[in-house]
Amino acid sequence: MDWMPAIARWIHFLAGITWIGLLYYFNFVQMAALKDAAADGTAAGISKHVAPRALLWFRWAAVVTWLAGAALLGANFTDAFLLRNGFEAIGLGAWLGTIMLFNVWVLIWPNQQKILGMVPADDAAKAKARRVAMLASRTNVMLSIPMLFFMANGLSHRAVLGF
Repeated sequence: MDWMPAIARWIHFLAGITWIGLLYYFNFVQMAALKDAAADGTAAGISKHVAPRALLWFRWAAVVTWLAGAALLGANFTDAFLLRNGFEAIGLGAWLGTIMLFNVWVLIWPNQQKILGMVPADDAAKAKARRVAMLASRTNVMLSIPMLFFMANGLSHRAVLGF
């Protein structure tokens, strides 16, 4: 057994579960819970203690997932990203994951910093930030479904698995 692909696969798998699990938590649990918590005045605990920690894990799990996936592709990285030579399916999954990584770091995280008061923002800027972060996050939920499909089906390619 070649240990490096096995370790990269395990890291990719574990970080991916963390990233997508937190994505689903934010969209299906926390967003609705914050509405209820705001109504009864208890949202501060989520906003101050839970959300920043969850966002830390979320954004770094995205990076680790992407890097481990790139390591798994190895010499086939270019073929995957150019969607050629039998790497079309895994390449589609990789592209979707790349778009999602971009959304995390360029759209979601900077706007969450405004929402959570980590960077100064007036009420209008916070309202805009909420909308942008929510739309980027919901987009990632929708992209995660085909991404997981293509990545899972693309992993059957023997060159990617390393055996």
